[in-house]
Amino acid sequence: MAVRKLKPNTPGTRWMSVAVFDDVTKTKPEKSLIEPLKKSGGRNTNGHITARHRGGGHKRFYRIIDFKRDKRNIEGRVTAIEYDPNRSARIALICYKDGEKRYILAPDGVKVGEILMSGEGSEIKVGNAMPLANIPIGTPVHAVEIRPGKGAQIARSAGTEIQLMAKEGKFAQLKLPSGEIRNFPISAYATIGTVSNRDHENISLGKAGRSRWLGIRPQSRGVVQNPVDHPHGGGEGKSPQGNPHPVSPWGWHTKGKKTRRHKKASSKFIVRRRSKK
Repeated sequence: MAVRKLKPNTPGTRWMSVAVFDDVTKTKPEKSLIEPLKKSGGRNTNGHITARHRGGGHKRFYRIIDFKRDKRNIEGRVTAIEYDPNRSARIALICYKDGEKRYILAPDGVKVGEILMSGEGSEIKVGNAMPLANIPIGTPVHAVEIRPGKGAQIARSAGTEIQLMAKEGKFAQLKLPSGEIRNFPISAYATIGTVSNRDHENISLGKAGRSRWLGIRPQSRGVVQNPVDHPHGGGEGKSPQGNPHPVSPWGWHTKGKKTRRHKKASSKFIVRRRSKK
């Protein structure tokens, strides 16, 4: 996939670039694999905003993705590569021999007509899913399970891949895109290859309206707000009053303060941190 830069015919298109959808072969989704997607506007069940700057955006249907790849040892043919408005990667429609259809994350390089399979006896081929125990060391993988049987949770966005570094006992060591090396259960499933749509990170939205199409609302800096709305607000001039430490609207220290709790359960699987400490 490539990125097309628009001609600067208007101020809005001066910096805008769009994806070239030459890899998409089907424009309408499979009706049996979509369901309505209700917008929350960043609000919780009490109606309180818990995620700010969200709202509006284009209507979408949710595509039901098979993250578990639990249809084992049954061949499936790739019948279409589709655009999914809910994620940065492309999705592939798989039609299995028994007639069932499922969506999976489309690996980079997979074409319509290819045969894919999931299971321990699968061939080492891009798009096939199998336990980490069956994958050769050094192979790039994506859509990795954290807990066996729970479904893929790691490396699902466009252009992402994880490298299998080593296997030892009940664990396999994977190098994440951040540089962190982490232990995963050797029985956890992963898909071989890289996630499709590598050039997604090179797309420039170009104008504020395009962010609104995506459901992203405007946000203002704290220093330009009133004192009632933000600790940095008010005062005469551009600087925050008294030049305090950077804080959130609720007074929590930000830009470096650690806020993560209950780390023991997951941190014990980290072999090397991304900070290389």
